[in-house]
Amino acid sequence: MKNYAVKKAKSRKHTRTLHLMLVIPVILVVIYNYGPMLGMVMAFQDYIPSSNGFFYSLFKSSTWIGFDLFEYIFKMPDFFSIVSNTMVIAFLKLIAKIVFPLIFALLLNEVIHTKFKKFVQSVTFIPYFLSWVILGSILLQIFSPRSGIVNSLLQIVGINDFYFFGTPELFPFALVSTDLWKELGYNTIIYLAALTAIDPGLYEAAAIDGAGRFRQILKISIPSVMGMVMLLMVLGVGNIMNAGFDQVFMLYSPAVYSTGDIIDTYSYRMGILNGQYSLATAVGLFKSVVSFVLMTISYFVANKFSNYRIF
Repeated sequence: MKNYAVKKAKSRKHTRTLHLMLVIPVILVVIYNYGPMLGMVMAFQDYIPSSNGFFYSLFKSSTWIGFDLFEYIFKMPDFFSIVSNTMVIAFLKLIAKIVFPLIFALLLNEVIHTKFKKFVQSVTFIPYFLSWVILGSILLQIFSPRSGIVNSLLQIVGINDFYFFGTPELFPFALVSTDLWKELGYNTIIYLAALTAIDPGLYEAAAIDGAGRFRQILKISIPSVMGMVMLLMVLGVGNIMNAGFDQVFMLYSPAVYSTGDIIDTYSYRMGILNGQYSLATAVGLFKSVVSFVLMTISYFVANKFSNYRIF
C-alpha cells in the first residue's frame, strides 16, 4: 500500500510538471486563436473605425444591424459563384491529393534499389517545405507568356504564347496541379507508412499461389490501404471550404476572378483593400460556420467507419 502511494505521488508530480509546461502554449492559443474571435461582433454591426482604438470602435462608434449583412451577401450576384469556386477547387485538390500520391506510393513501394527510392522521396518532398510566396514567384516566372521557359519550348514546336495562370478555364486546374506538385511528397509518405505496415507474409503467400507483382498490388496493397484512403477523404471533406488562400493569392489576377476567386481572397479584398470590415467579417463567419458543421460531420463519419477519434 505504501509503495502504491509513493508511485501515485510521483505520478502526480510528473503530471504537474507536464501541466506547467502547457501553461505558456495555452496562453498563446487563448491570445492568438480565441482573442481575435471578439472581432466576429463586426459581422452584426455597421463597423466604423475610430481613432480612439479598436475596442471603442467595436462597442461605441458602431451600430448594431443584426443579420442584415448576411441577407446582403446572400443576395450578392457573385457570392454563390465565389462559394462554388471554393468548393470546386478544394474538391479537385482533395481528389488529386488522394489518387496521385496513392499511385506514386504504390509504384515507389515496388522499387528495390533503396538509395534510388530515398532519393526520389527526398526530391518529391522538397517543395513541401517551401512557402507559396516562393513557389508562386517561381511558377509565374516559369509559365510567363513572354519570358517563361515553358512558353519558349512551346514556341519551338510552333505553339503560340499561352498564359496558364491568366486563362479562367484553366486556372482551377493550374491550382490543382501545382498544389499536387507541392504536396505529393508529404502525402506519399502517409501511404508508404501504411504500406510498410502490411504483413510481408501476405505477399509471400500470394507469390506461392502464382500471383505476380501487379496482382499482389491489386489484391493486397490497395485493399490494405483503403482504410487510410477513406480516412483522408472523410477528413478532407471537413476542409472543403478551404481552397488554399496562400496559393490562390500568389497566383491569381483579376482576369481569373470568375473561376479562381475564393471566399478567403474575396474577404481579403473586401476587408483589407476596400475597408468593408463588417462585410468581410460576415463572409468569413459564414465560411467558418459551414466549415465547423462539415468538420463535425466528417469526424463523426471517420469515427464510425474508420475508428478515428481525436478525443
